[in-house]
Amino acid sequence: MIPLLSAGKIALGSITNAKMRSTLTVLGIVIGVAAVIANVSLGASFNQHFTNEVTNIGSNFIYVQGMQPKLFYDNQLQIIENTPGILGVSPLKSQTAEVTYMSETKNIMVSGVGEDYDEVAKTQLSEGSFINDNDRYVAIIGYDIANEKFGRNLSVRSSIDITFRIGENDKVTQTFKVKGIIQNPQNTMVQGFNDNEAVLIPIAVMNEMLGETDYGGAFAMAEDPATIQNTSDEVDRRLARSFGISERDLEDKDSRPHMTINQAEILEQTDMMAAALSSFLTAVALISLLVGSIGIMNIMLVSVTERTREIGVLKSLGFTGSDILFLFMIESILLGVFGGIIGGIVGITGAYGVESFLSLPVVFPLSLIVAGFFVAVAVGFISGVYPARKAAKMKPVDSLRYE
Repeated sequence: MIPLLSAGKIALGSITNAKMRSTLTVLGIVIGVAAVIANVSLGASFNQHFTNEVTNIGSNFIYVQGMQPKLFYDNQLQIIENTPGILGVSPLKSQTAEVTYMSETKNIMVSGVGEDYDEVAKTQLSEGSFINDNDRYVAIIGYDIANEKFGRNLSVRSSIDITFRIGENDKVTQTFKVKGIIQNPQNTMVQGFNDNEAVLIPIAVMNEMLGETDYGGAFAMAEDPATIQNTSDEVDRRLARSFGISERDLEDKDSRPHMTINQAEILEQTDMMAAALSSFLTAVALISLLVGSIGIMNIMLVSVTERTREIGVLKSLGFTGSDILFLFMIESILLGVFGGIIGGIVGITGAYGVESFLSLPVVFPLSLIVAGFFVAVAVGFISGVYPARKAAKMKPVDSLRYE
């Protein structure tokens, strides 16, 4: 058997002597490997993005919403708060209102919350402080409200007018002073609630303006992510009993006038979405790699035909069929190595560009890059098997007479 170093030198010489053929061969691998790395990286990036979105909603959150009006009162909040495994709870009630600043009016969702809302919903402020139960006409506003929604920016101590519609014809208006501005909001996945465009006011003041005493629902925090599902189920059962649901109907979700969702459930759903997206992107990438491998095989077969006379000369010099097979396999593997390196660089660069453009987390697992490189080598090896065997089986006399 020809030594590996000598085989490598001969294979490199063949590659450099046929630059166009080698470039086309490597190009097929580059496209396939780049597609695999970029698409798998994008799938992982979307997965991380979904996970970040959910975890930014709150800390081990449990969200309860009434499906009917006049359903949640202090009694229901007490039931949630007294459930084992619950660390904190805040009432939550939302309604579209007219928000006026400097004679400019916008329709914005205004939410009434309790003083614990910032803790259970992980609301971070860039300026000011959060609402407490002693506050009256103060508001916490989102980043977009402060900086983009109106013609002039708002700051802490700015004054805004909030107008709620009561019934068909009546309205009630109060002036609120901005007490805090939300920083880097991410809460976008619970019932369309988005801190980026939030206006939060004390829920007692909101109910006073509306002439109501009920809440739309509650936002609670569980103490342990490992048991959040059990805690959520217990909250669900206790509330169902308080609404008069019989024991035999407790397992029937449709019989309940409320819905309960928690962080674990949303993470499970987003994981499924991310897995489906990742599988789709990976399938597209593998198709690209398959097409590339077919192209490599075709070019290698053409190479065998073009080098028929060269093969005959090598055999006449004493090279065996095994030596010829080895030479062609080394050449295919080297092309795979070159394609893997270049494809890896192209794939990483492309994925980084797309992820940065879409403001997604940049995710490049080392295992992904290593796998992409070995896939390229494997593709080069597998694609070169048949052409190499064909070259090895050529008879020296026929090869030398080939024109």
